[in-house]
Amino acid sequence: MKHIPGKFLLLLTLWLVTLQAEDFSFNYHIRKHNPYVKEPLLLSIDLNQTNHDIVLLFNFDLKPSDDYTFQRIDSEETDTHHNAKVHYLYLLYPLKSGEVKVHFDLVKRVTNDESVAYSFSGDRDNVKGLVTEDTKIDLPPLTLHVKALPKGTQIVGDFNLTYDLKQKEAKAYEPIPFQVTISGEGYPPLLTHLLPRDTNFTLFSEKPIIHTSHSQKGTQNKIIYPMALSHNKSFVLPAIMIRAFNPQKEQSYTLEIPLQKINIDKRDINELVDKVDTPPPLSTDWSWMTTLFGYLLAFASGFAAAWLVKWQKKRTKNTAHPLIEKINVCNNKKMLLQLLLAHDAAKFSKVIAKLEKELYGEGTYSLKSLKQEAKEQLI
Repeated sequence: MKHIPGKFLLLLTLWLVTLQAEDFSFNYHIRKHNPYVKEPLLLSIDLNQTNHDIVLLFNFDLKPSDDYTFQRIDSEETDTHHNAKVHYLYLLYPLKSGEVKVHFDLVKRVTNDESVAYSFSGDRDNVKGLVTEDTKIDLPPLTLHVKALPKGTQIVGDFNLTYDLKQKEAKAYEPIPFQVTISGEGYPPLLTHLLPRDTNFTLFSEKPIIHTSHSQKGTQNKIIYPMALSHNKSFVLPAIMIRAFNPQKEQSYTLEIPLQKINIDKRDINELVDKVDTPPPLSTDWSWMTTLFGYLLAFASGFAAAWLVKWQKKRTKNTAHPLIEKINVCNNKKMLLQLLLAHDAAKFSKVIAKLEKELYGEGTYSLKSLKQEAKEQLI
């Protein structure tokens, strides 16, 4: 060890951190500790049971913060009796420069074989909950030293830009469709103002259409900005330049749309004047009442539907089936089969059939997939 440079040892300590706690070990690994703002980081988490005399469960996640955003992109959980293992992968984006601390939220849940057996002793009309001793664990935070972006940077990642201006000639006040698409890998390129604010034409804009997907490589994006332009005379759409930064290459670059000239055909005002003086007779038009009633009915229907959906979600959340926890602690297929047969053989008939094939050596289903299928029957 004395021949290994001290800097290498320090770097190894930064990249791989292991905590040996009572009953379990905690380990995390991250590619770098000095990223740029909004640079993607892959964070792996491992929790492994070390005390095999107890039944151990973990509740783990990252704590939300305004300093960073994260997405869990993969998880592997092994609920083997007395040998719990958890592996998580997170995609992490720091959102400010300077020191950023990423905090962990972990609850250790301890029980024993007697409690597990007792929870399985109830019938389908008398489901008994699993009794656990829960302990909140204080884990040391992950510290990042985040580098600031070059001044004026608007988006971060490796992106390209395309645009579609439907026409460059139009009549006065005719809306001209205009669409800008930014696609590529990086932090979602959402811009508040794509065009300059001090334009001399009318701009009709909608909310951007967002398509994103997360993976170990980062976030793939396709952001579409739909809008329309209008004026009563010819005008110029100024050039658009978006300043971007690629943190992997540590290079700044720009995405550009060249200046566009729009020709407007101004119509003679005399063409807009009705030269025939034949106004319709004065009468009361009650059609607005029908329209108003239709709007009120549509509003009431939408409000009622939203309330029903919210009430149903709340009801579902508050009545989570207690059998789910029993399914989670099954550590083999035979135990899972006995549980399902004891509670509702008809409801779980498909899962029971697969379990019977497994026990006779004719199936290829994993315990994890069978437990998930059984839990879906309770939702």
